[in-house]
Amino acid sequence: MTSHLGLDLGGTNIKWVVLDEHGAPVADGSLPTEGDGGPAHVIERLILAGREGIAAAGPIGTAGVGVPGIYDEKRGSIRFFTNLPGEWPGHPMAVPLTEALGVPVRLINDARAFTLAEARVGAGRGCSSLIGVTLGTGVGGGIVLGGKLVLGLDGTAGEIGHQVIDMYPDAPRCGCGNTGCLEAFVGAAHLAEAAGTATAAEAFAADERGEARAHAAVEAWIDYLAIGLANLVTVLTPDRIVLGGGVASAASRIIVPLRERLAAHVHLTDPNHVEIVHAALGVRAGAIGAALHGFDISTS
Repeated sequence: MTSHLGLDLGGTNIKWVVLDEHGAPVADGSLPTEGDGGPAHVIERLILAGREGIAAAGPIGTAGVGVPGIYDEKRGSIRFFTNLPGEWPGHPMAVPLTEALGVPVRLINDARAFTLAEARVGAGRGCSSLIGVTLGTGVGGGIVLGGKLVLGLDGTAGEIGHQVIDMYPDAPRCGCGNTGCLEAFVGAAHLAEAAGTATAAEAFAADERGEARAHAAVEAWIDYLAIGLANLVTVLTPDRIVLGGGVASAASRIIVPLRERLAAHVHLTDPNHVEIVHAALGVRAGAIGAALHGFDISTS
């Protein structure tokens, strides 16, 4: 019987979870990332989190790390991070973690980890095809087809937030360097700016109070998100769409209008057969998915 460790590297905290051989959590916890300390310090924090998990749950057989960006699977290094300071491109992560924890460590994008967890043991349980969407500072995602997470050639498959939905010259610039990406329209900062509030959560609260500017901003936000989801439904025809992330948690009212607008945009398949639901696993989803990924890779 083997346990599996999952680490979820966030800008503020590192979350960890240990799963038993059946995929059920047996222990979990978190500690501050201390990202200002730079890559080497963050790696030490990941090692500390992993050792906390091992101390709490006993020996592990595999480990996975959900990272907030793009990684090099072959080298086990980081290619691009958006929200962690320091010289991350090219910095090794898998090797020092493997050496310190004594088990194989595999990297996965945090939104893909979220999608795998929700598909396997969360709101997507029982679905053979699923789209996971994380709505927060940016827009992340993942795709499950035939019960398997799609990673593509280099782990970047599922970058839902970087589909282009506006190609006009004045389209907003995205953090990826492109213009007109879905993320540029539905990222938290864009919504807050359009609503005249400090945060996206405040924008939804102001909308609920009936404030006109916030209401217009939220309606436009739902419109743009519906376009992005309609593209995915037309191409992939999934059984279910699972929405997670901080913005989705704050936006309890979005499911019904999203369904209505999806129906208006999708004509080649029946959009009523596609369920849209909120995520079920909460803040542990990324760590759970990372643990599952580490196990899957070790047995593939």
